[in-house]
Formats: sequence, structure tokens, C-alpha cells
Amino acid sequence: MATSHALAPTPPASARRGQHPGIALTVIAATQLMVVLDITIVNIALPHIQQALNFSTTNLSWVINAYTLTFGGLLLLGGRAGDILGRRRVFIVGVLVFSFASLLGGVAQSSAWLLAARSLQGVGGAIASPTALALIATNFKEGPERNRAFGVYSAVAGAGGAVGLLLGGMLTSWLSWRWVLFVNVPIGIAIALLAPLYINESERHPGRFDLLGAFTATTGMVSLVYGFIRASDHGWTDPVTLTAFSLAVVLLTAFVLNERRVPQPITPLHLLRSRNRAGAFGLMLCLAAAMFSIFFFITLFVQEILGFSPLRAGFAFLPISVAIVTAAQFAARNQVRFGAKPFFVVGSLLVLGGVFWASRISLDTTYASGILGPTLLFGFGMGSIFVPVMLTVVSQVAPHETGAATGMLNTAQQVGGSLGLSILVTVYGTASRNEAQRQVVEFLHTATPQQALQFKATGKLPAPYSSAVLVHGISRAFEMGLVFALLAVVMAVFVIRVPKAPAPVADKAPEPAG
Repeated sequence: MATSHALAPTPPASARRGQHPGIALTVIAATQLMVVLDITIVNIALPHIQQALNFSTTNLSWVINAYTLTFGGLLLLGGRAGDILGRRRVFIVGVLVFSFASLLGGVAQSSAWLLAARSLQGVGGAIASPTALALIATNFKEGPERNRAFGVYSAVAGAGGAVGLLLGGMLTSWLSWRWVLFVNVPIGIAIALLAPLYINESERHPGRFDLLGAFTATTGMVSLVYGFIRASDHGWTDPVTLTAFSLAVVLLTAFVLNERRVPQPITPLHLLRSRNRAGAFGLMLCLAAAMFSIFFFITLFVQEILGFSPLRAGFAFLPISVAIVTAAQFAARNQVRFGAKPFFVVGSLLVLGGVFWASRISLDTTYASGILGPTLLFGFGMGSIFVPVMLTVVSQVAPHETGAATGMLNTAQQVGGSLGLSILVTVYGTASRNEAQRQVVEFLHTATPQQALQFKATGKLPAPYSSAVLVHGISRAFEMGLVFALLAVVMAVFVIRVPKAPAPVADKAPEPAG
């Protein structure tokens, strides 16, 4: 069976301590910060994790993808669970699962152990994140109050990536890479204790769980990402690579067919009939692909090429946090005045400019000349887009499908990031492998006999030859990132046609097509 029955409808329950919007929003935003932050807080510790658990550079991306794939693949099921079982209840369960998985990851003794814990973290995040966003609709009235709450949420969600890099740098430098995972445990426990006191429960709607849809979506995306990463090391004609891609096609096709067949799918396909909502999903998917590449590859560049410590690398990303928060707050305050369209267009163009600037990276690039500018453009661009994207996605959505809609948005972000990163890692692997062959010839031409013997023994090029390989691969990866950023611009300019103020959330379900 693809589905399982849920409980009968139950009326909503109020927070035990009464209405405290500020505290409720703090708890909700703190959860999203913890979930989003976890992607980049681990990012800054990647070189240390690689050394401690013996990851290759291309396989190192699985430390990120193991989390984002289960997160993205199960987000829709998590959003559905909140609608059926009650958003606050599901929210608390997700936070506790996330915290427990963080503890397991912190004590990991092998690469497989860490990846398993990261996958379980993704499960917890997939349960907590969509219900956190949907709880804003439950706890804040439509209009300026809800817009301000979305603004705070967007700023926290957007800045969480950069804050994670800063906090990860501190923890890795002062304690150990393991603390980038341990830090989630006390925060998660505190959130789980505060949630029933200050957050209102939502009404529980009768429904079913689309388990087959969740399984085929998640495994299909894992197979697809694995195929790209496998291709970076073994080539496109490798039998395992071809098998992974074939399996991905079968599973994702089965997912689409299942969603069209079951009465209550985790992906209500009718939500995609709205041109604006479909465009917003596509825009977020493309921008996330570019966003993950910025954090992943620039983190490697500033530590491996510029020689930054983890702490200094974290501070290097602080300006992007300021840019995202500033732009998100401006967008939230001016939605009614300017409408969503200008923010979509300007934001996507800023992201395109930032990725283009980053693609010019070279061995001569310094932080001031080639890192600060691109990250600021990127931060202002992403911050401008978060609020209008969320408002567009939930506009005219029936209350009982709010969780599904927000889950689809988060899924677009996480799946887009995972898929984009895997594609860019494949480009990086191919480009750096070709550049390494050229650098080996040049190195052996000038190397002393002792240096040549050492290279034959280790297979590792010394600096600056190894640095040239890394930078060449990063530059080519960013050039591929331009494709995603350009697609985002196309979505913003030609696909999305929102009115000046997005329409409110519907009071009843939309009429079925036909």
C-alpha cells in the first residue's frame, strides 16, 4: 500500500502559556536556523572531517548531500504529517529526531557512521522544517503581522547559512569538528520544551500518508545525485554510473505516476497548475543550486588556497549574513508598495552577477578582490527573493494544504541544492582531473629527482601545482553555476507574473480542475 490512514479531525489547541507572538516566533525561527545552519556549519569543518575520516574531495560532498537529500526527499511527507497529525506535535518530534542524530554524528568513528547520522538528521529536519514554516500561518494573522513574521523567518533562514559558517569556524578552531554537530543537542531540547508552552497547535485534518511517494522521490534523487558524483570519478560510461541514472529515471517516473494516482499525494500536483507558484518553485530550485556551490567551493578556496583558519573562514562569510538579513527585511516591509515582481527580477540578477564574478577566481584572487564582492551580491540577491517566494507559494492555498505547499518549497531548495552541488562537483572533478594531468607534466619537467620520487610514492602534487588544480576545478564549477543562475533570471522575468500584492491564503480548497 502506498498510503496509511491518519486520525480523525481534532480541533486546534492553544499554547499553555497563552499568546506570546514574540516568543512563538523566536522558537519557530530558532528551529529553522538550526536546520538551515546545519548545512553550512558542517561545511566549514569539511577539511577537518576529510582528514579525520579519510574522505576524497568528491566523496566529501556526501557529507552535505546525505543530509540535504533525505531532508529534501522527505520534506513533503513531513509537511503532510503536520497537516494530518497536528503541526506542533510533528514539529516537536522532528526537533528531537534531529537532535538525537546530531549526537550520533558527533561521536562518529567512520565515514559510513557519519553519513548515516547525517541522513537521520535530514529525516528530523524534514519533519521539523515544513511544520515550522506552516506554524507561522497557524500563529500569526494574515496581513502585516504575518508578513513581518515571514520577514523574520526569511532573514533567519537566509542568514543561517552564513551564521553556520561563522559558528562552525569557532567550534572547529576552538574545540573540534565534532562540536558542529554536538551544538544542536541542547538547542533542540530547549525548543522541544518551549514549543507546547508558546506555540498554538493547528487543526488536525483527516488524511493519508503517501509512503510510496516519499520512498520513490527520496531514493530516486539519491540515485540521481550518486550517478553524477560517481561520474566525476569513474566517467560517464562506467556501468555503475549508468545503472544509477537508469534507476533514478525508473524511480522518479514511478513517483510521478504514483502522485497522479493516489487520492492524497505528498505532492498535490494541482498546486503546480498555478503559473506563479510553479515559477516560484523553479526559481528556488535554480537559486539553491547556485547557493550550495558558493558555500561549498568558496569554503574550500579560502582554507586551502588563501590559508584561512576555520575561524577566519567563518568571519569571511559574515558580510553575506548581513546582506541577506538586510535585503529580507527590506523586501518584507515593501511587498505591498512595490509588489513581488521587482524583488524576483532584481534578486535573481544580483545572484547571476555574484556567480559570474566568482567564476573569475584564480590563484591571484584575494578575499578583497574576488570573494567579498561576489558573496555580497549573492547575499543581497537571495535576501530579496526569500519573502516574495514564500508569499507567492502560500497565496491562494487552502489551509489544509499549507504544509504541503511549504514542504514543496523547501524541497525545491534542498533538492535543487543537492542536485546542483552534485552536478558542479562532477564538473569540478572532470576539470581538475584534466588540469592535474597537465600540471603533472609541468611538475615532472622541473622537479628534482627527490621530488619526482616523492610524487611517485604519494601520487600528490606539491603546491603550487596542487593549488592550480583546485582553483581550475572551482572556476569551472562556478561557470556551470552560471547556467542555474541564468535559469533563475528566466523564471523571474518571463514565468512569474504576480500581482502587486500576492493574493491571500484561500479560506477553502480550490475547485478541482475540469
